[in-house]
Amino acid sequence: MAYDATDRLLLDAASHYVSPGTRTAVIGDRYGALTLGALSGLGVEHVRVHQDLYTGRLALQRNAKATDMEGRFTSHEFGRELLDGAQLVLLQLPKSLAELEEIADAVARYAAPDAVLLAGGRVKHMSVGMNAVLERFFGTVQPQLARHKSRILLARDPQQPAGTPPFPLVAFLPELGLTVKAHGAVFSGVRLDIGTRYLLTFLDRMPPVSRVVDLGCGTGILAAMYSRRNPAARVIATDQSAAAVASAKETIAANGLRERIEVVHDDAMSKLAAGGADLILLNPPFHIGAGVHAGAAVKMFEAAARVLAPGGELWTVYNSHLQYRAALERLIGPTTEIGRNPKFTVTRSQRVAVPASAGVPYHSDRT
Repeated sequence: MAYDATDRLLLDAASHYVSPGTRTAVIGDRYGALTLGALSGLGVEHVRVHQDLYTGRLALQRNAKATDMEGRFTSHEFGRELLDGAQLVLLQLPKSLAELEEIADAVARYAAPDAVLLAGGRVKHMSVGMNAVLERFFGTVQPQLARHKSRILLARDPQQPAGTPPFPLVAFLPELGLTVKAHGAVFSGVRLDIGTRYLLTFLDRMPPVSRVVDLGCGTGILAAMYSRRNPAARVIATDQSAAAVASAKETIAANGLRERIEVVHDDAMSKLAAGGADLILLNPPFHIGAGVHAGAAVKMFEAAARVLAPGGELWTVYNSHLQYRAALERLIGPTTEIGRNPKFTVTRSQRVAVPASAGVPYHSDRT
C-alpha cells in the first residue's frame, strides 16, 4: 500500500488521542493508508472517510480487500454525515486555502465540542496561511515539530461558526449570463478560468451533435454553455474530483439545466462506453501537485480515443508551450489548430478509427 511520511506522522500523533471507541473521521486519504492504519494500528473500531479523488476511493477499496478490512469503514461525501459527532479528525492538508477553509468550517460546525483535528502535510507545501485559517475556527492551533520533512498542525476547541456554511461559493458571471457554484477544492473557484474562456470563444464553431462529454468538468461551465446553445444534446459532465462533481451539479441546477446534463464522478471516463460520444470538450489540467506534468492530459487523450465515435471530435484548449498536438495526432487522429493567443492553443481532433477497446457500460449518476 502506498503511504508517505505525513501518513506515518498523522497516525503516530493520533495514537495520543484515540481509544477503541473514539469516533474517527479521515479526510484526504490518498490511497487508504490513514483509514486502514487507524483501524489496524490504532485499534479504532470504525472510520468514516472522505476522499475527493475517484482514484483514491478505488485504491482504498482494493487495499481494504487485500488487508481483510472491508466493512470496517464507510465512505461519505463531504459534509455533516461525515463529521457528525466526530471526536478525532485526521486530515491530509489540501493545497488550497479555500479547501482548508471549507474543511475547518465543517469540522467546527459538525464535529464533537471536544474534537481534535490533526492536519498534516509536507513542510515544503505548508504555509502560515494554513495556521491563520485554522485559527478562525479553533481556539487552539499548535504547530508540532517537523519530522521527515512533514509537520502536524494540532487544532482543538472548535468554535461553532455562525450562520450557514460559506460553501459552495456562488457568483454570477455577466459575460456568460451564468450562475456558478464552487466548493473549496475546485480549481479556479467561481471564476471563469482563462483557458475555458478562450475555448468558449469557439463555441459557435463546435458541431451541434447529440452525445457530448465535458471531460474534467470542474464547475460545469463548458457543459452548461454547450447545453444552452444545443438544447437537444445529451451532455455528460465528468470529473475525478468529488468537489468538482458537487460544484457542477449545483451550477447546472442553478441554471435550470438538470434535465439536459448528467454529472458523473469518474476517472478518465471509465464508466462510459467506447464509441459513445460525438464530441468531447477538454481543458486538461497541466499540474500534478506543484509541478508541470503532461501525464494527466495524455491519460485524458487516451480516454477520449476510446470514447469518441468514429468521426467524433475532441476540442481541446491547452497552454501552447506544452505542445500537445503531436500526442493528439497520435492518439486521436487528424488535429487542426482552431485558434491561438499569446497563452493558449485550441485544437480540434477527429477520431477516424474504431476504438480497439469494447469499454464498459455507462452507469447513470443522475440526481
